[in-house]
Amino acid sequence: MPASPLATFDSSAETLDAWAAHDGVPLLATVARALCVLDHTTGLDAFCLPYPPVVQLALDRAVVAWLRGGLRPPASLAELVQRCADIPLEDWPLSLPSDAVGPDDVLLDPYSHRPTQLCHEWSEWEHSAPDPAVRHRDQQVMRTALDRCRSHGEEDAYTEFRSLLVRRPVLTAQELFALHGDFTLEPVWELIDLIYPEVPLSWSRDGCYAVCGRCGTLLTPLAGGEWWCERDRCRRQGDPPVGRLIEAAHAGTLYQLERPLRRHVTGPGLAEVELEDRLTGLGLDVTMWPGFDSYDLLVVFPDGHRWAVDVKDWAHPAFLGRAARPVRPEPPYDEAFWVVPVYRVRERPGYQQAFQRARPAAAAAVRLLTDDELIRAARQRLAESRRGTRAESQEGTDA
Repeated sequence: MPASPLATFDSSAETLDAWAAHDGVPLLATVARALCVLDHTTGLDAFCLPYPPVVQLALDRAVVAWLRGGLRPPASLAELVQRCADIPLEDWPLSLPSDAVGPDDVLLDPYSHRPTQLCHEWSEWEHSAPDPAVRHRDQQVMRTALDRCRSHGEEDAYTEFRSLLVRRPVLTAQELFALHGDFTLEPVWELIDLIYPEVPLSWSRDGCYAVCGRCGTLLTPLAGGEWWCERDRCRRQGDPPVGRLIEAAHAGTLYQLERPLRRHVTGPGLAEVELEDRLTGLGLDVTMWPGFDSYDLLVVFPDGHRWAVDVKDWAHPAFLGRAARPVRPEPPYDEAFWVVPVYRVRERPGYQQAFQRARPAAAAAVRLLTDDELIRAARQRLAESRRGTRAESQEGTDA
C-alpha cells in the first residue's frame, strides 16, 4: 500500500509508519471528510440510508478501529457523530504520531455539533476529498476577483473587495444594494451578488438575527436561548457577544458570505486586520494585500526597511508546515515572516516546533512568529531605526 502524503510530516521511521497506518491518519481524515459532508447535507436525509459513500466508509472503518482497540464500537452513525464531539482525538483507539493531535482536539464542536476548524483542515488535506469544487471554492472566487480587478487595472478594487469579505460578512438588503453605488467595487459587483446568498429564517430567533460582536459573522441560535459563533477564537473567549440584532421584518432579506469564504478569507482576514491595527498603532506605514495580494501586509519603517508578512490562522501546525512556501518577491521587501495568532500557540504546546519539522526543505527559510512576537520585533526594529535616523541627523548637524 503506498504511503499517505501525510506521512511526510516527519522524517522518522516511527512517525512515517504511524501516519501511513490503516487505523491512524487515513481514518481520521476519512471521518473528518464524512463530518463535513454531513454538515453540508440539509434535513434528516443525513441519517437515512443509504449514507453518502464517504460517510459509510468512515463509519465502517471507525467500527473496525474501536474493535481492534478492544473497545465497544459506535453502534450507529449518530453515535459516531456524538463521539466526535465528546471524545478528544488523543483518546481515540488510533495509532497516531505525536504531532497529529493536540490536547482537547475534537472534530465537532460539543455545543453545536458543527465541524471545528481542525476538522475542516483534516478534511481538506487529502487530495481525495469528496467535493473538490467546494474544497477550492474560496480559491476560485478570489482568483476570479483578482483577474477582474487586474483586467481593469484596479488594485484598489481588489483591496476593497477583500476588506469587504473580512469586515462585513453579513449584509442587509439595503447594505448590499448600496455596494452597487461604490464604483471602486465595480469590477466585482456581479461576483459580490453571487457569494452573498440569502440567509434562511432558521438562523433567527424570535424574529431577529444576531451578529457576533467580535468577528462580525452571523451567530447560530442554540437550544436554551444561547448563541453559537463558528469562529474558533470567539468560542475560546467565552459566550459570543451580540454585536447587533437585525429584525427580519424590518431588514427584509439578509445576506451572508458563503461558508468557504467565511472560513478561508473572513477568519484569517480578521487576524490580518488586527495585526494591521497594531502595527499602524506603532506609527508604521502598512499596506494591506499589496501587489494584488502577493502577501498580506507590507510594513515600511521610517528608514525605508520593508517587511513582508503573511498571516496564517491554522489550527494544525503540521498542516501549516506542509503548506509553507517562500513569500513572493514582489512587491520587494528586506525581510519576510509568516505569522500565526498567539492563541494558536498557547492552545497547542510545541506549535512552532511542529511547523518547523513539517516544513519542506524548499521552505526552510520561512520564519514563523506569533503576532505578539512580530509586534515585539517591530518595536525593537522601530527603535533601532529611529536611533539610526537621529544619529544621521546629528552627523549632518556636526558637519
